[in-house]
Amino acid sequence: MKWINLGTLVLIVSAASLAQGQGAAHSIPVSVNCSAGESLNWTLSNLDSKKPYTVSVNGTCTEFVHVVGFQNLTLKALPGAKLVQPALNPGDLFNAVLLIESSQSVTVQGFYIQADTTTVAAVGIGNGSSDIRLRNLTVTGGTSGIVVFENSQVSIAYVTAQDSGYASLGIYDSSDVHVEHCLFQDTTGALWHVGIALGAAHVTMYATTISKMQDGIVAASGSIVDVLYSNTYYPPIGPANVTIVNSAGTNYNGVSLDDNSQLNVGTAKLVIDQPGQSWGGTTGGILLSNGSNLDASSGNLVITGSYGNGIIALNNSHAIVGASTVTGSGHGGLVAANLSTIDVTASTALSTVGGNGVDLFCDSRSVITGRANIAGVPTAQCANLLATETVPLP
Repeated sequence: MKWINLGTLVLIVSAASLAQGQGAAHSIPVSVNCSAGESLNWTLSNLDSKKPYTVSVNGTCTEFVHVVGFQNLTLKALPGAKLVQPALNPGDLFNAVLLIESSQSVTVQGFYIQADTTTVAAVGIGNGSSDIRLRNLTVTGGTSGIVVFENSQVSIAYVTAQDSGYASLGIYDSSDVHVEHCLFQDTTGALWHVGIALGAAHVTMYATTISKMQDGIVAASGSIVDVLYSNTYYPPIGPANVTIVNSAGTNYNGVSLDDNSQLNVGTAKLVIDQPGQSWGGTTGGILLSNGSNLDASSGNLVITGSYGNGIIALNNSHAIVGASTVTGSGHGGLVAANLSTIDVTASTALSTVGGNGVDLFCDSRSVITGRANIAGVPTAQCANLLATETVPLP
């Protein structure tokens, strides 16, 4: 029989477990000084992508930075640190000033990131990357400011993205993004700019402002937009409103949904101020087309002062609103056409639909229901206008 000293064995096992725990918990510090001619991209290429690192960056890094296959990486800007597009040809494949691919648990914080508007994105995140966290960034330019693609998952907080070639934030290919405490804006006055563009993707957002865009949010190919308060990353701080503002008068639609896309206005308020164009058409606060849907039954929807319409449902699209406000539109308030429906549902308070060119409009093949749930006496051009939410049922 072989005797084993149990005390020694326990000590060895405990020491091994402690070492493993420390290895998982502690990040290895690395410094890069681009002002002294060092390269952030070269430094990353020489790290073990499976180990946890915190890379502190000083100065202006004029290079394409590629983060590929990393796990548990933090890129931390020291005061004034920048990532800037170099003059080099970006190549034939997709590129970005900061490109993150096939990576997990990566945090990028504190940088100013700049790109031109015609050749590359400022920030690109793709190839199944997950738990990517963008924090306290200022992103200027880029064909898109931030683009998320190929089934990637990203959290964006306290980020300003402005003056991109097209969208401040693009989300595609079954990707999922959480947005809070952000500002997406255009300061150039030129056409055509979008705050958030989605294609077959999902975004959850609150406490964010989209300013002076031709389209605040554009969603297509079955995309889902949730306006919803969440404390997943931060505790409650300030108002939770998502606000789309059009002080420049260049907006066409606050939100535009196409191809079976969905907008859910939940526990955060969606405020759309002065959308649309004076000539009307399909411009306005929210445009639903081709089987798209709006659920604002929470009552947290406010559309004010539209130069065009308030809510427009076209081509077999549908909206439900509860205790919402649609006022001051130059054309229609609630507009349903071509086999579409809008239901003003009963709630703890009445909806306010008034002061529009025509408050309620529907064509002969569309229906607006719940007239009794609207305060006041709205004007109507709608033969299929029901006082209740349904026809009499047996």
